[in-house]
Amino acid sequence: MIQKTLVLLKPDAVERALVGRIIERFENAGLKIIGIKMVWVDKEFSKKHYAAHVSKAFYNPLETFIVSGPVIAFVLEGIEAVELVRKIVGPTEPKSAAPGTIRGDFAHHSYKYADSKGIAIKNLIHASGTVEEAEQEVRLWFTSEEMHSYETVHEKHTK
Repeated sequence: MIQKTLVLLKPDAVERALVGRIIERFENAGLKIIGIKMVWVDKEFSKKHYAAHVSKAFYNPLETFIVSGPVIAFVLEGIEAVELVRKIVGPTEPKSAAPGTIRGDFAHHSYKYADSKGIAIKNLIHASGTVEEAEQEVRLWFTSEEMHSYETVHEKHTK
């Protein structure tokens, strides 16, 4: 039941100074940060992270976007964290995201707009889609030495 999941705040979230407001939403839901860092992704690492998409038409604009500025990478831990994080984040296309989700509140790009401009969709955030994907992505982005264990007040109330 307790899961770890990867979240990336993409260059648009960092550049728009939304980092604190986004992280606060996860912490308010009772998830805890067990690893966090700022990185500048290079093209080689982008291909590793987005390996399932490298051959797709949207990959090149996505790579251009993800390497364009710093990214905040963090690992969240909590009860069914993968599903909870995806619910908080909202659908990949911000235009389709409900108000109250991160993408619904802070972004409005659409696939149609991004495709017409030949750019990646600006959707602020990446969140692992499945438990298996989360396990793989956490290992790709973080070493065991970069992960931390501690107890939060939220955990004391879920025992």
